[in-house]
Amino acid sequence: MEHILPVMSHALLITGFVAIIMLVIEYVNVISQGAWQERLSRHRFGQYALATLLGLTPGCLGAFAVVAMYTHRRLTLGSVVAAMIATSGDESFVMFALIPRTAFLLHGILFLVGLAAGILTDKLAGARLTAFLSCREDFQLHEEEHRRMFSAGRFLAQWRQCSPARGTLAFALLGFMILVSLGKIGPEQWDWIRVTLLVTSGVGLFIVATVPDHFLEEHLWKHVVRQHTPRIFAWTFGALFLLHLIVHYWRIGEAIQGSPWIVLVLASVVGLVPESGPHLIFVTLFSQNLVPFGTLLASSIVQDGHGMLPLLAHSRKAFFMVKLINLLVGLAVGAVFLALGS
Repeated sequence: MEHILPVMSHALLITGFVAIIMLVIEYVNVISQGAWQERLSRHRFGQYALATLLGLTPGCLGAFAVVAMYTHRRLTLGSVVAAMIATSGDESFVMFALIPRTAFLLHGILFLVGLAAGILTDKLAGARLTAFLSCREDFQLHEEEHRRMFSAGRFLAQWRQCSPARGTLAFALLGFMILVSLGKIGPEQWDWIRVTLLVTSGVGLFIVATVPDHFLEEHLWKHVVRQHTPRIFAWTFGALFLLHLIVHYWRIGEAIQGSPWIVLVLASVVGLVPESGPHLIFVTLFSQNLVPFGTLLASSIVQDGHGMLPLLAHSRKAFFMVKLINLLVGLAVGAVFLALGS
């Protein structure tokens, strides 16, 4: 238990922060709607910039939006490459919670690499390949999703007949805030990390308390809580516990550090898996100073959470092509940083 409890506390901190930020992103995604998509998709450089910025958005929503616009001929194949290089899926949340300074630097590099790789891909592949791999359907926005998120009358009515999902989420957020305030989760002393956790938790609690029942059930409960949160906690706890065993018992840290090129290739290959979670192993290894920055960067370039899964359903050829391009870019960039000693 003396080994499990610290790992459990750390995993709860990361999972709680990730889940809260995902609540906020779901909220912003719905209330903002998509009028900007039509304007930016008309300009080629605007497409690259839009796709890369959406890819940088933590979680899968930005990547999903890019794939949806690509399959409806609003974005080029290079734009998809740019977005998938820039995105790190749910692992972005974890990196900002675990290694915030490195996370900002890494995402800045991912933006530049993604933008360059996207432009180069379209220069070499051309528009015909994008047209061949895309369908002819138009991109549709669901106007019924756009509604006032806050209404005083509805707020009172919703709490008089509180749904199990709303009550559970509100109770969990309050409990998380109390544990953070007491220092049971997160830093033991008051610092900017604790303040940030409390502020974001407060925003998450406001969202849970005020959004309509439909939004809460479909977007927050079914998507964030039931689909993402258990997997994030399982992978986070598993990776942290495995690294605890590696460092304290199996003592293979020196072996990992002694084979940086092999680990670079391994991290890049693991990044091919279209799923959030495996990349956490290399995030945790980096946080323990067991792998260099180049390995983390290569893994981040190749992996894209599960943002590519909709593209796999649309076109296996496009899926494997984007994955192959990102693998080559990840290996090349990672090798450069490794050769430079980073």
